[in-house]
Amino acid sequence: MSGKGRPRSFDRDEALRQAMLLFWQKGYDGASLAELTAAMGINSPSLYAAFGCKEALFREAVDLYSATEGIDIWGAFNRPGSVKQAVADFLRASARAFSEPGDPRGCLIVLGALNASETNREVFNDLSARRLAGARQLEERLKAAAEEGELPAAADPAGLAAFIIAVQQGMSVQARDGVGREALLAVADGAMAAWDALTGRSPAA
Repeated sequence: MSGKGRPRSFDRDEALRQAMLLFWQKGYDGASLAELTAAMGINSPSLYAAFGCKEALFREAVDLYSATEGIDIWGAFNRPGSVKQAVADFLRASARAFSEPGDPRGCLIVLGALNASETNREVFNDLSARRLAGARQLEERLKAAAEEGELPAAADPAGLAAFIIAVQQGMSVQARDGVGREALLAVADGAMAAWDALTGRSPAA
């Protein structure tokens, strides 16, 4: 008798993508196992066999989100150019991604589990850690720009990073509430209009 298990009768990658979309739309708590299996086109035993449990499935879904939907957003900091342009690209890419037609609105990592409970504490902690890691990545980019003289000595990389992340996460909430793309882009551009004052190049108006 062969020691090989029976091959899966479903496309694991596509099933994971469908789970990602449902989690993105409803959040971790809002997406029931029945809804997940229906969206993924599989039964509960297949879900557990392929992904382990709902929490493990969610973590994989968030990884997929980061590697696909988030790549254009955070990729702004890996491209050549000024830090000011990188931040502008980051905010405008966020505005577009959070309002993409046909996709759930907002950001899965921001909105996936906003409140910790006894049933989702590990998921909440994981998303919180991912958000903080993104803020640290941005702060390090700003610190490097300051060290290279691209930002004035008066600039506060930590404070500037906190402001930029607050704007981005706020756009995610606004997008979920139905705010349109043009308005979100205007928020991004408005934040960049304050760049010189925020970096210490000129006094705030």
